[in-house]
Amino acid sequence: MAMSVPLPPGFASMLKDGAKHYQGLDEAVYRNIEACKELAKTTRSAFGPNGMNKIVINHIEKLFVTSDTATILSELEVQHPAAKLLVLASQQQEKECGDGTNLVLILAGALLEEAEELLRMGLSPTEVIEGYEKAMDKALEYLGELKGNPVQNLRDETEVARAVNTSVCSKQYGYEDFLSELIAKACISSLPADKMHFNVDHVRICKILGSSLLSSEVCKGMVFKRETETTRDEAVNAKVAVYSCPIELLSTETKGTVLINNAEELKSFSKGEENAIEQRIKDIVDSGVEVVVAGGKVHELALHYLNLNNILVVRVPSKFDLRRVARVTKSTILTQLVRPSPEDIGFINSCYLTEIGETNCVVMKQTDEDSKIATIIIRGSTDSLMDDVERAIDDGVNTFKALTRDASSVPGAGAAEISLALKLQKHAETCPGMEQYSIKKFADALEAVPKALAENCGVKSAEVLSQLYAAHQAGGFSTGVDIESELPSVTDTNKPSAPSGGDSVSSLAPIRDSYYVKWWALKFATKAACTVLQVDQIIMAKPAGGPKAKGPQGDNDDD
Repeated sequence: MAMSVPLPPGFASMLKDGAKHYQGLDEAVYRNIEACKELAKTTRSAFGPNGMNKIVINHIEKLFVTSDTATILSELEVQHPAAKLLVLASQQQEKECGDGTNLVLILAGALLEEAEELLRMGLSPTEVIEGYEKAMDKALEYLGELKGNPVQNLRDETEVARAVNTSVCSKQYGYEDFLSELIAKACISSLPADKMHFNVDHVRICKILGSSLLSSEVCKGMVFKRETETTRDEAVNAKVAVYSCPIELLSTETKGTVLINNAEELKSFSKGEENAIEQRIKDIVDSGVEVVVAGGKVHELALHYLNLNNILVVRVPSKFDLRRVARVTKSTILTQLVRPSPEDIGFINSCYLTEIGETNCVVMKQTDEDSKIATIIIRGSTDSLMDDVERAIDDGVNTFKALTRDASSVPGAGAAEISLALKLQKHAETCPGMEQYSIKKFADALEAVPKALAENCGVKSAEVLSQLYAAHQAGGFSTGVDIESELPSVTDTNKPSAPSGGDSVSSLAPIRDSYYVKWWALKFATKAACTVLQVDQIIMAKPAGGPKAKGPQGDNDDD
């Protein structure tokens, strides 16, 4: 009789061969914490103005050189289920605030690291989670006490530039003054009457290779890296018609055959088509339109008549950009080549073809105060540099959006975290139950932010922390890490720093973080850490069969 191998006892006996199953503290919880700690450690060195860049090569071999955590995580394909929970939390922070993704990862990683010590001491995961949730509620309450210095007027460029300065500084240290003024100008010009309806998509970015970053500028309107279709290359105070269709006669849905017997019939056949297109163009000209924006190609015959009538034509293939052009010019998008009614026609102050660097660009500019859309033209020596500047500007614009939700700020450079840690440590001593240990560990985890800032500056974090605690105990709740000193030292974040060059107003900005961003970061980090601690089993089904994935030499873009 053949010997049969018995199935292993327990839960694994119910699963298909090839399935994976982990359970208990050692197999599941500690493994999850270890994976999350490694992920947080990876992005921690990219935190702050002196953060290091990462080189990320994605699945289609595109190269990214950046310290922006949102970009790093979106291009990495994290497989570990627990680490994925942290990635999801940081992505949610990106959707909600547009900034603070690294802060979420660092805090969540530190919370899990501290939780591991509590678990090894004998506390149960449930007790740790309860303590963390109570600590989070108290931390958010104390954070509200720290907030202040609200932006009084969201249409004041100087105030806005100072408010977004710290956010931009963490990505482009040294250029923060110049970039924050560009961002302030662009955001204010596209800010609608109701500030709550501000849309980050209304601040566009056009990257043009060449020159230096300091040659970047803001244009109230749209900039396209293309040439005009017709010979006319400038129009001032002109009427605009926007078409989402190609400028040509529509072809029939079914195929047809035309029998032509002689040359006269051929001439009359093509003449009919010419007359039809000429009539369409004449209708557009009669409506007073001087600029036509087309969503599709322009037929050669139509181009001939457009040139004859001295019409400026710009082709915009993107339907999203077409909508923005319609918003800038206050016109209606027409889906067919028909005569535009007075209600459909828009207006543009100036539309012209220009050369920026060695790139031909069409600029559609509105000179009135409320231009609806603003474009920041970024100049730079390499594509990689301009991509990184674009991410910094994106963070600045999102910080402005956060200001429209809550214009208050809290002390930056790790000052808010140390202040919260001190208050939570005092609060923990008043708690009678086991949760006091979790609240103390929550306070210790908050030290990770100033510690990361100090380590990335190359100074001893232990010395900086002791100086911070001493200053905060003495009542200096706005004291943060001094990133410019070569020795471990602290500085008052509320005091304006000396101008770094020229008479820039934003260089006098205090180091303050957005209250709205910090509030959500604390909430998402704690919830993510608690979710990871709640997991006591990992059950992974056997992967589906199918052809093996191609190797690095494969020609498939999905490798």
